[in-house]
Amino acid sequence: MITNTTSTPTHLKADCNYGYVWLISSVAAMGGLLFGWDWVVIGGAKPFFQRYFDLTTEAQIGWANSCALIGCLVGSLVAGTLSDRFGRKRLLILAALIFAVTSVGNALAHNFTVFIVWRMVGGVAIGLASSLSPMYIAEVAPAQMRGKLVSLNQLTIVVGILLAQVINWYLVRKLPPGATDEFIKNSWFGQQGWRWMFGLTAAPSLVFLLGMFLVPESPRWLAKFGRTEQARRILGRIGGESYANAAVAEIQSTISSEETQRVRFKDLLDPRMRKVMVLGVVLAVFQQWCGINVIFNYAEEIFRAAGYDISSVLKNIAWTGSVNLVFTFVALFTVDRLGRRPLMLFGAGGLVLIYLAMGLCYANGVKGLPVLLLVLASIGCYAMSLAPVTWVVISEIFPNRIRGAAMSVAVTALWIACFLLTYTFPILNARLGSAGTFWLYAAICGAGLLFIGWKLPETKGKTLEQIEKELVD
Repeated sequence: MITNTTSTPTHLKADCNYGYVWLISSVAAMGGLLFGWDWVVIGGAKPFFQRYFDLTTEAQIGWANSCALIGCLVGSLVAGTLSDRFGRKRLLILAALIFAVTSVGNALAHNFTVFIVWRMVGGVAIGLASSLSPMYIAEVAPAQMRGKLVSLNQLTIVVGILLAQVINWYLVRKLPPGATDEFIKNSWFGQQGWRWMFGLTAAPSLVFLLGMFLVPESPRWLAKFGRTEQARRILGRIGGESYANAAVAEIQSTISSEETQRVRFKDLLDPRMRKVMVLGVVLAVFQQWCGINVIFNYAEEIFRAAGYDISSVLKNIAWTGSVNLVFTFVALFTVDRLGRRPLMLFGAGGLVLIYLAMGLCYANGVKGLPVLLLVLASIGCYAMSLAPVTWVVISEIFPNRIRGAAMSVAVTALWIACFLLTYTFPILNARLGSAGTFWLYAAICGAGLLFIGWKLPETKGKTLEQIEKELVD
């Protein structure tokens, strides 16, 4: 059992070059921005491409929304192996290139099959970025600000989500209230508007691609493969010469020459690794099964069930993105002060109460503003806790030698959980009703609350090597 140890901050302090650290972390976090943008853009485009492609069944709609997750699984599965072999930087460059190409491909899709193929290929980029961006930031960040910097990746995810939502709303803001399905299908909105929603993703993709050529390779990856002097130079630029020397010595103490060979996935089943792997995988799955992503991906159904028309739905979606952004800043400034455990416990417990209230509203026919406020409260609760802190925890708990492969497994589990959540929501909503579906999510959050309280240790203020010694050795 992993005990809930109190935090003992590391003695290794960096004399930080804050501008440089923030710069390289921000560039890497562009992967998060593209992840958020590309993932959520479909929520606003769905009412239009759904009519363009004549999607009529719950299975078709669920497949359109969840097919990208197939690519996410592929991307997250190969991220660990390929990044351990070729480095974090090269794989992030590849992700940026895929984002750019697939956004144009989706915009030009002439039938549903082609649309699905491009969405799945784009999912590969999401899978790569979701694994590698937080891992890269964790590997370059000094311990005393690692939580904040890794949370920066979640902030850019949220910014990407909000940008996609605002652009979606702006493109269709002149849609007449009460427009019929036939009108939508044959109008500019149904023929071209949704294509612009996907195509505009190419712009930030190119910014990310160019930026990645300017950042260094992960110093921990370099040290793992014996490129010690390169690692020392990068760490020196981050925190000064004495910090670099001490950090390299600490990194080398956690690896040995034979461990620089390719990590096999069966190494993750070693009894010493099993507990930390279970912790990472369960937290990754719980971040999805807590249910928030259905609000982003099925906002139309949720708000329509609450009595809103399509124009109001798109405006409400933009509100959800704004709340998401504001409360992510709360996490950014508290994760290194309050710690990981308190925020995770708050998030799980808060969602239990909010989902119970949402279920009561739907069960009793309460519509309009109360439901909107509860949706916004659930997003705020998630944005300051489970959304960013899960990425922080899974990027820092795995040992140096296996971090790439272990992160790949955890993120793959996350995307499998996300696929199941996204694909099953229309089916659950049809069979259990909105009330029953949110009560089910409340029960899952209750189970997550118990697991976090039982298994999650505090890791704030510790180096990755210190965390490794406490959790694995």
